[in-house]
This record gives sequence, C-alpha cells and structure tokens, in this order.
Amino acid sequence: MSKRQPNGHTKIYLGADGWYHGYITIGLKDDGSPDRRHRMGKTATEVRNKIRELEQKRDAGHVPGKGRVPTVEEWVNTYLDTIAARTLAPRSLDDYRSKAKNWIIPGLGQHKIDRLQPEHLDRLYAKMLDAGKAPSHVLKVHRVLSRMLTIAVRRGIVSRNVAKLVDPPTVRETEIIPFSQEETREILTAARERPSFVRWAVGLALGLRQGEALGLRWQYVDLNTGRVRVWWQLQRNTWQHGCDDPHACGAKRHKIKPCPKECKQHKRACPPPCPKDCARHASICPKRKGGGLVFREPKGKSRRTVMLPPELLPILRAHRAEQERRQAHTCSARQEHDLVFCQPDGRLIDPRDDWEDWKELLRAAGVRDARVHDGRHTSATLLLEYGVDVRIVMEILGHSDLRVTTRYTHVATPLAQEAARRMGEALWGGQQQQPEPPDPYGHEWAPAIDGSEHRYCTLCGYADWQPQAKQPCADAPGCGSVVALPSPPSSSGPAGATATGYATKKAQASDGNVVDLGRYRSRLRESNPRPTHYECVALAD
Repeated sequence: MSKRQPNGHTKIYLGADGWYHGYITIGLKDDGSPDRRHRMGKTATEVRNKIRELEQKRDAGHVPGKGRVPTVEEWVNTYLDTIAARTLAPRSLDDYRSKAKNWIIPGLGQHKIDRLQPEHLDRLYAKMLDAGKAPSHVLKVHRVLSRMLTIAVRRGIVSRNVAKLVDPPTVRETEIIPFSQEETREILTAARERPSFVRWAVGLALGLRQGEALGLRWQYVDLNTGRVRVWWQLQRNTWQHGCDDPHACGAKRHKIKPCPKECKQHKRACPPPCPKDCARHASICPKRKGGGLVFREPKGKSRRTVMLPPELLPILRAHRAEQERRQAHTCSARQEHDLVFCQPDGRLIDPRDDWEDWKELLRAAGVRDARVHDGRHTSATLLLEYGVDVRIVMEILGHSDLRVTTRYTHVATPLAQEAARRMGEALWGGQQQQPEPPDPYGHEWAPAIDGSEHRYCTLCGYADWQPQAKQPCADAPGCGSVVALPSPPSSSGPAGATATGYATKKAQASDGNVVDLGRYRSRLRESNPRPTHYECVALAD
C-alpha cells in the first residue's frame, strides 16, 4: 500500500529547529494554485489544535486573510487615512475621526481585530452611557465600528462583523418644535432692520440649509422667472497637519493650564487643556491641508431647482443693485465669488458668524431660542399648513426619501382642525352640533332617558315645563328634604302625561314610594317599575 497522504491532509512533523510544524490547504488562490497555511508550536498537540481551529473556520466559510492580523487601533487608522478619506465627505470624516479618537481606540484599540467579541462592544457602550453620553451618540459610534468591520470582512482580514451581533441602543427622536406663522413673521419683521434681511427671507421661504444659502450664487438665480438652482453649498472643513510631527508643529498653541474662572480671552466656552500627545492646532501648520471655507455639492442627492415666491423677486433685485453699487465704490482688493450673500468686501460669510447673527435676530424678535436648521423645519410645516402635497415638499427640501421629509415636517393646529372637520363630515354628514347657549337662570338641562321631548335640570331636578324653570336655579335639596317628582301634562290621565310620568305622579301620594339615593335603593317598583327621572330625595325619619 502506498504511504502517500491524500490531498488536503495535514501532516504534523518535528522540524530541525525543535518546533512542530503543520500545513493545511484551505482553498485555492486567485491563480488556481492551492492556498496552504502554516502553523507551528512547541508540541504536536498545540499545532494540532491550531490546525483543527483553522479547519473549522474553513468548513464554515470564514477563512482568515494571510499575514499578521492588525489591532483595532491599527485598522481604524488604516481605514480613516486610506479608505474613508476617498469616499466620505470632509465633515463626515471629521466626525469619524472624533468618534475613533475619543471612544473606539481608548476602549478597544489593543484588541486583535479577529479576537474582538460582542461582549467587548457591550461593555464599551455601557461605559459611554454611564459617562452621560446620549444614546444617539452611542449609536453613531456603533455605526462607525460596523462600517470599519464591514470593510475588514470584505478584504478577508476578519471572518465576521461582530458589530452586527450587538443590538445598538434605541434612540427616540427628539421633538423639534418649529416656529408658528406669527413667530416667523415677527422674525422677518425684526430682520428688516438688519443687513442680513434678504438672507433670512430667502432661507425661510425656500427651506435652505445654512450652507446652501451661504453658497448661493447669482448665476444660479433667475430674477425673471424666479427659478433658483441649489447646486452648491459653503462649508468650513477642519484643517489637517501636513507635517511629519504634528505635536511639535502645534507647540505654540498647546494649552497646559485651564482658564481662570473669569476668563475674558474666550468669547465662547473655554477649551480644556491639551493632552500630552496633542496633535491639534493644524490651522498654524505651514503645510496644512484640507481645511477652510470650501464649496461642495449639497448633501446626498440634494441638487434641485426651486421657485422663489413672487414677493421676493423685487427684494432680490434691489439687493443685487445694492451689491453692484457697493462694488463700484470699493477698492480692487474686493473678492469676487458671485455670491448672493457675502460680506461688504465680497468675502465669504463664515457659518459661525451666520449662526451668531441668527441668535441676535431671535433675541431682537422676542421669540424663543432655536437652531438655524429649525428654520428649515418651519418652512416645511408652513408649506403643509397651506395644503402643499408632502411629495412637493420633499422636492423643495431636496430629500430622496419621503420618510426623511416626515421627520422634518410637523402637523400644526390648522391641519389637525381640518382633519377633525373632515372626519366629522365622514361620520355625521357635516351636521355640526352647535353648543346650546347657557341658561339665563343657571339651569343645566339634560334630556329624559325615555326619549320624550322634555328636559330636566341636573341641579335642581325641575322639568323645563314647570314654573321653576323660569326662576333662578337652586342646588339639589340636602338630606332630610323630600321633593315631589314632577310629571308633564298628558292627555291620557292628567294632561297628557306619559306612562312613566303618570306613575311618578301617583307615587307622590305615598311616602313609601320615594328614591333613597343616599342608601342606593329604590322603592318605586310597585307604581313605576322603570322610572325615567328621579329627583334627589331622602328618607324622612
């Protein structure tokens, strides 16, 4: 019999170096040759266990890649520097870097990426929640981790994405209250006294994002037809170091001690002291890159064409004429970007300055504080209040999914009232029940339960046909007083009384036939088994 081992069989042997070695075939390479992996150990049992573990992964279809497996920190840096930098928007990339630097690397950075377990992520998320972070913040970290591990699975570095085995925290959408129509008009009235009036009028009328309004150019605005093409937006990106030693480059800006309690240097919140390995302050780097105010396409698929309200056309024409007049009287140092909204010398408006102008405008208008983006919510709500279809609102706002538009819209009181009116028409045929005017004598009338046309006062107990109905109402009699049960005139018996009314009148002759509401029992059964109206009476001792 031949001693040749079958294909794919693993043989463990002792090498000349004193270590046990084993090879296993786990598949084929791209060129068709066998893909063999090597394992070694001090004992044959150790190598056999390693080979068995690799065979299980091969049979399950989770074949790890070749070479040394990186740590989570190494893979995060590789992903951010070489992969995400080509696909993500600059602001999104900055957010990814922030989440990785503050949470992912400190919490998981030393783990081998193929040894990462779901329990590690659970403990990280619990730590973030204990630190007071919002569930939405934890969810963002989870999505960043999941994206990084998805790319690692595609490239064969790991066999599974453990983030998909963890349930992220549930996030409830916070209620955003838009401005009402009256508040919006107060804002525009206050804005007329400011140089930025046209900017806020256009932003509220078209529901533009802040960057879309600041990046709007005259070449995309047709003042004859009112057509506006929202094709660009203005953003401020974060500068990145281009030097080899970011820590030494920013040494002049490193903050060692915290600011005093009464700090006058910083207009906003004082920044915390820098860490020992601080690599920030890229704005002063001689080789800085990727930052500053830049023009880029709107978010997602938000390039769209919208129409201006007719009331804004003369305002924009006057605004452009003023810009041209100012341009003719300024020096040659004026910057030209063909912007609809810019500084007097033509420079770009910084989004932070625009934000501060919005805050001052809200204080001048005497309305509550809100974000700049809340004006976009307000625009969507006003459009819906005036009957614009939600799909048209979606196109105006530049959303590609209707579910996103419903997040931006808020059903206001006029829409709710109209919905209630239509439901009333559907159920009752549009017959509106007019409320009865209050009784001049203070009676509170209620219909009789026998279906008759008469009414009875729920306070004093008299009927609407009795003389007491034209007198001021008195409260129900107290304990110990007996009030006669009235009956209306009837033709059958006395003056047209109903059967139950006539029986009630007969019951007045006997003290035994009264209703004891205090003791919850009735003794009208003999003369009136099914009475239609009881007055508040009590047993006489």
